[in-house]
Amino acid sequence: MTRNVGNIDKWLRIAAGVVLLTLGLFGPLGWWGLVGLVPLATGLAGSCPVYGLLGLSTCKLARRSA
Repeated sequence: MTRNVGNIDKWLRIAAGVVLLTLGLFGPLGWWGLVGLVPLATGLAGSCPVYGLLGLSTCKLARRSA
């Protein structure tokens, strides 16, 4: 997979994923909190399949080489 998630985007995704998972486990979201796995996984991997399909990138390195 090509890296297409920049540093700020990466940390925002990780934070959002952790918040959603926490709200799912300990808060009002219940099972819907598992949606937090998606931004968490894409943030940790540094690659977003949707960005790839749309030809987007927030990663400076990917933009230079393209």
